[in-house]
Amino acid sequence: MANRLKTIGKEKHGASTIAVIGLGRFGTALALELVKTGREVLGIDSDEKLVQANAEALTQVVQANSTDEAALRELGIPDFDSAVVAIGSDLEASILTASLLLQLGVPEVWAKATSVSHGRILQQLGVHHVIFPEMDMGKRVAHMVSGESLDYIQLDEDFVMAKTEVPESFDGKTLSDMKFRSNHGVTVVATRKEGASYLPSFPETVLHTGDVMIVSGRTSQVEEFCRMGW
Repeated sequence: MANRLKTIGKEKHGASTIAVIGLGRFGTALALELVKTGREVLGIDSDEKLVQANAEALTQVVQANSTDEAALRELGIPDFDSAVVAIGSDLEASILTASLLLQLGVPEVWAKATSVSHGRILQQLGVHHVIFPEMDMGKRVAHMVSGESLDYIQLDEDFVMAKTEVPESFDGKTLSDMKFRSNHGVTVVATRKEGASYLPSFPETVLHTGDVMIVSGRTSQVEEFCRMGW
C-alpha cells in the first residue's frame, strides 16, 4: 500500500499533488473539492472509519499517524506539491504534523487553526498559509444574518469583498457619478441585474435599485458602505 501511495507524489502526470491530513468534515469537504478540480489527492487520517468512508471518493486514502516522520516519508509526502493539515480537535497533533511537513520540505503547507493562539503557533512554526474556517465562516454568516450584506469574504487582515444590493438613493446613477472610491473608499468590482449574470463594472455602468454589486476595500469602509442600504 505504501509503495503504491508513493507514486502520487513522484509520478505527477501534470496534475498537482496534495495531501490532506485529517478527514473530519472540513478535511473531507476540502479533499472532495480538490478532486473535482482535477488534483491528485491523498487523504490521511488515524481513524479507520474515516479512511474507509473516503476510500472510493479520493485518489488515495490511508490510515496513518501524521505525527510519525517515518510514516510520512513512507507515504512519499516530501514529493507532494502541497499539504493541508485539517486536524482540528487535537492541537498537539496539528502542531506536530505541521512542523514535520515543514521539516520534510513540502513546498506549500496549509494548516487549519481553531483559535487565535493555535494560529499564532502555526505561524511561528513557519506554516505558509494558516486558515480559520470556523472563525471566517462565523464572520461571514454574521454579516449575512444582520442584513448588512448578501455575502462577505475576508481576503486579508484588513481587506474584504462584500455582495450588497443597490439602495434606492443610487438608482439611475452611473459608477462615475457616484465616485465610490473617493466618496466611500470602496471599489465596485462587478454588478448583476436580477436574473442575469455578474458583469465587470465600468464607469458608465448604470445602477438600479435591486441590482446586486460586489464591492471591495478596507474592512471598516466596506462595512460602513454596506450599512447604507439598510
